[in-house]
Amino acid sequence: MTALSSENCSFQYQLHQANQPLDGNCLLFLIILGKILLNILTLGMRRKIIYQNFMEYFCISLAFIDLLLLVNISIIFYFRDFVLLGIRFTKYHICLFTQIISFTYGFLHYPVFLTACIDYYLNFSKTTKLAFKCQKLFYFFIVILIWISVLAYVLGDPAVYHSLKAHSIYSYQCPFYSSTQSYWLSFAMVGILFMAFLTSWSEVTALVQAVRMTSYMNETILYFPFSSHCSYTLSSKKTLLPKFIICFLGTWLPFVLLQVIILLLKVQIPAYIEMNIPWLYFVNSFLIATVYWFNCHKLNSGDIALPVDPFVSWKCCFIPLTIHNLEQSEKPISIIIC
Repeated sequence: MTALSSENCSFQYQLHQANQPLDGNCLLFLIILGKILLNILTLGMRRKIIYQNFMEYFCISLAFIDLLLLVNISIIFYFRDFVLLGIRFTKYHICLFTQIISFTYGFLHYPVFLTACIDYYLNFSKTTKLAFKCQKLFYFFIVILIWISVLAYVLGDPAVYHSLKAHSIYSYQCPFYSSTQSYWLSFAMVGILFMAFLTSWSEVTALVQAVRMTSYMNETILYFPFSSHCSYTLSSKKTLLPKFIICFLGTWLPFVLLQVIILLLKVQIPAYIEMNIPWLYFVNSFLIATVYWFNCHKLNSGDIALPVDPFVSWKCCFIPLTIHNLEQSEKPISIIIC
């Protein structure tokens, strides 16, 4: 009777151990699949004419890594237990690979943010001027270098090693890393947006009340009247700030509200979900607006190559277009293409 009871307990434990990761693996597969579909949708919604920059190459590399992770999960989940190149792969490796990817994604926010800042700074200062093909190779190697460096740091970090070792002992548990980098980066951007809105809320309110939406040259545009005596030959930070706020929030307001909710509720999101292409383009728009604002004295220079945002056209904020026949307006109007 004792042996029979032990056998039954062992069988029940093995059954629980087999069923528990299966449900988690199915959910993980669906989450990664949904993220890949979101990546494809976001990349497809970009404006077609895009200036080559670091963030574009990194977004494409992130989409490729997500696809590679999904393929690995699908192969292991389908074959369950197999040997490849002398290495035995089981369902345990699904969680292991996802944990490694989570740690890698979690440590990428600061390097990507700083590299994109340096890239836009160099473009504005014109300290580097490479040929188009050389520039593409340069961005490609920078992206590869960042991925390899962060992955090497993650695999060599003792804290990550102990976390993976603990999972190997308790294989029925599969915790995922939540990035503190993304939390503080999001906190900083939302805080800056809030402070910028407070300093120019009256101008923003006036522009919002005057703004109108229509279609012009197959693009959705926002337009509002401006005084004919205003000088736009040299843009100032004070006049640009409310326009940038309206243009930015006109595109990213739902994402900003989502970030506020996450910050207030302190939601713990796994890093393999939190690092995604919409988040990167949100950061990219914020960086471009910041660089434009700090370099407003250079915006009217015709010889400077301005970075192009895939979702927001910032150029029309500081170079207004004039359309006299739009709704038979008596005054010229400033065009913002969103």
